[in-house]
Amino acid sequence: MNAQTERLTLSGPAGAIEAVRDAAALAEGAAPRGVAVIAHPHPLFGGTLDNKVVQTLARAFVQCGWTAVRFNFRGVGGTAGTHDEGRGELQDLLAVVDQVAPGGAAGPRIALAGFSFGAFVTSHALAALWPQGRVERAVLVGTAASRFTVAPVPAEAHLRTLVIHGEQDDTVPLAAVMDWARPQILPVTVIPAGGHFFHGQLPLLKNLVVRHLQPGG
Repeated sequence: MNAQTERLTLSGPAGAIEAVRDAAALAEGAAPRGVAVIAHPHPLFGGTLDNKVVQTLARAFVQCGWTAVRFNFRGVGGTAGTHDEGRGELQDLLAVVDQVAPGGAAGPRIALAGFSFGAFVTSHALAALWPQGRVERAVLVGTAASRFTVAPVPAEAHLRTLVIHGEQDDTVPLAAVMDWARPQILPVTVIPAGGHFFHGQLPLLKNLVVRHLQPGG
């Protein structure tokens, strides 16, 4: 399923937010399943909306009929502002959701996804947006639990949340993610021999996300 890509300039608390919207080529009259907002890894270590894992997540959502929105956190690319250690970045993410999936509880269904630092920020967005009742799916990849305080996943959201981590991640040790997940009894999908950036394993990562996004998955 081919995507139709559109560059966007959104408004955020620190100014303009650069974003890209990938829309599935749906049959005439068909509506997307919802809008997925995807957050990139750490801005101070080269993270951007063009990160390969972020693009892989977007392709998985588009393949499953979602509209995928990738955006740059403050201080990256065409997004205004400076890095704020996750606080302002959460506000950036929520501002993107407000604009690409407007309507609050009555708006379109939402999916949230993030990689590394982006997964940390996404965890807090999930906690903030879950009470609206329209978060359909969440995907947390390479969650930076060793470096930041990752929010617990709401208990009711566990079955809708996919946590993926590489067995041999040397940036965020698997043990740190297990320490975060264990008190919640939150399952973690481990990719054997996987590193932080899943080199050579992005097709597998995509397939796991696609399986999670299937109806009833």
